[in-house]
Amino acid sequence: MRTIAKRTSPLRGEITVPGDKSISHRSVMFGALGQGDTHVTGFLEGADCLATIDCFRRLGVEIDLDRGAGSVTVHGKGMRGLSPALDPAELYTGNSGTTTRIISGILAPQRFRTLISGDESIATRPMNRIITPLRQMGAQIESVSGNGCAPLMICGTDLHGISYDSPVASAQVKSAILCAGLYADSPTFVTEPALSRDHTERMLREFGAEVISEHVENGFRAGILPCETLHAARIHVPGDISSAAYFIAAATIIPGSEILIRNVGINPTRAGILQAAIQMGADITLLNETNTAEPAADLLVRYAPLHGTDIGGDIIPTLIDEIPVLALMAACAQGRTVIRDAAELKVKETNRIDTVTSNLLRMGCNVTPAEDGFVIEGSLDTLHGARVSSYGDHRIAMTFAIAALLAGSTEIEGDECVDVSYPDFYRTLESL
Repeated sequence: MRTIAKRTSPLRGEITVPGDKSISHRSVMFGALGQGDTHVTGFLEGADCLATIDCFRRLGVEIDLDRGAGSVTVHGKGMRGLSPALDPAELYTGNSGTTTRIISGILAPQRFRTLISGDESIATRPMNRIITPLRQMGAQIESVSGNGCAPLMICGTDLHGISYDSPVASAQVKSAILCAGLYADSPTFVTEPALSRDHTERMLREFGAEVISEHVENGFRAGILPCETLHAARIHVPGDISSAAYFIAAATIIPGSEILIRNVGINPTRAGILQAAIQMGADITLLNETNTAEPAADLLVRYAPLHGTDIGGDIIPTLIDEIPVLALMAACAQGRTVIRDAAELKVKETNRIDTVTSNLLRMGCNVTPAEDGFVIEGSLDTLHGARVSSYGDHRIAMTFAIAALLAGSTEIEGDECVDVSYPDFYRTLESL
């Protein structure tokens, strides 16, 4: 348990945040399938990404990690070079839904059998959303417990290309299908109702795959052509905008604050938090923008009074992981904020509609949960200190650590779960 006190002075300073979690995962996965050595800088050394490294090491890939430096070298084995995990033939993905879902697409065409398991959270998260399309491609994949969740048993087999209409906009689902499509006998397409984050499409192009991205009548379509060989690449991982979001919120709600956050990824399929925060009145300036495969910028954030707004529709997939901290900003804004179309929150590490609502209520916020989001009646002085729980969810823990700075002395049960994505979070917070 950690106690965080009310902040009595502005937050000021310059920080960097850890490397983007989504990009870090993919750099190891695709590096493992490439021919030659893939060099990665800015890698996130959080528990989820370390689980990805462990899984691919167990699949026979040599991976060098320079601890503390964010530097990784993946000695690629090629698309057919993975070998079965040994005694037991099981991969443990910990708390990582990204690892669990995308690696399933990679393993579906491999010539061996693998069991994939994770922690208690992973054992409750929906996997039918990847099982269904992978089976349509010919994959032999099943939920061992028969409940559509992990553990998953995968027996590699030949795959064929499909055109799949995904009922949800999910980068993990899309990525699992595209990775399997690398090995298929014909092109593979995924159509989503809204555009989910496109890190997989961007990075696979860097590794030499032929990827199609296009707007279609009923949404957005990504496609991939069968591929014989991927080549190694150099990947620089920008700072994770999901991690930056907590400090965007902190600077915005603590009077007089000004924080410069260096080298943050601003991929438009991920940067919805910037649009939503500015829509609420936040003062955010982008500096030193770069336009590489993954665009980045420095973010200068200053205190600004916030007002309520309506957040929903196509923007939701671009900020789904930031909704807990966005809900906190809404609690500190003047007026009503409605967050809708976000039912996906219910199948994250926790049911984030429930966990955010529970903690906001404990802190005195007028919040009403809905099936797909919240209605929040905000005010700058509405929150008070309380005892809250992380529920084992890193994004809940970090959100309410920021809330405590304004609300007053707050105890956070299970605060250590931040290690999943931001091991130095509390030290960074204390530095400002």
